[in-house]
Amino acid sequence: MADAPPPSDDKPPAPGSQDSPATPPAAAAATPAAPAAKPAASGSGAEAGTPAAVPAKAAAGAAAAPKAAHAPPVAAPPSGPPDPPPPADKTAPPFIASLQSAVAGSVAHVSYWVGDWTIVVPVDQLLAAARHLRDAPDALFDFCSDVTVTDWPPREPSPASPASASQPAGRFDVVYCLYSTRLRQRIRMKVKAKEQQPVPSVTGIWPAANWLEREVYDMFGVNITGHPDRRRILMPDDWQGFPQRKDYPLEGPGELLMENPLDWLKLRQAREEADIE
Repeated sequence: MADAPPPSDDKPPAPGSQDSPATPPAAAAATPAAPAAKPAASGSGAEAGTPAAVPAKAAAGAAAAPKAAHAPPVAAPPSGPPDPPPPADKTAPPFIASLQSAVAGSVAHVSYWVGDWTIVVPVDQLLAAARHLRDAPDALFDFCSDVTVTDWPPREPSPASPASASQPAGRFDVVYCLYSTRLRQRIRMKVKAKEQQPVPSVTGIWPAANWLEREVYDMFGVNITGHPDRRRILMPDDWQGFPQRKDYPLEGPGELLMENPLDWLKLRQAREEADIE
């Protein structure tokens, strides 16, 4: 049996010694060098992790910017009630049909809302329709209980956007509330008038409309024509503007024609002093 070879005195070379094998090129390329630390801004006193928070805040601000840019849409001002037509199960009163047949073109629209009938009458047919509603045997509306107005400035046509069938002309709805004391029935008669359009007075048909039309003129400036005594009834005769129009200044008449309300008061006082002298 052969003897085992004697143990070798050679030892593996120590790391870093001249006899140690060189690092393979691939291994050296696989280990990237550590990036150099960014110098802190002078005088900021920020720690090493603070600069990373700055981009986060900027990103949050950029994400919130589009929300602030889109403002909510502004609703358009109303242009008056829709005057809904009567439902299919409602039949118009006979006096409406007789008015349509007796006065051609006197009824532009028939509306029904919460139990009340309304007819929209052209301004040029107002007096003819009113006389028929007062005298017709099936109508007999002998009492005008109220004359009122609603103001819808967006409905007033302009040269740039003239009136059309879908956008009726005239900012004012002049409403006549009629009642028959003998037949116990009611009807609302409505006309749509422009700002300076003449609206004939119905005082010759219903005398009770006298002061009511004066109030319509005083508060809204509706151009009532043919009235026996058209003058203001609530405001002074020299009052500027019409207080119940929607475009009337809330600060009073001084902003309407004069920049300073005191100028208007001085002018009024001067007129009164002149009358005394």
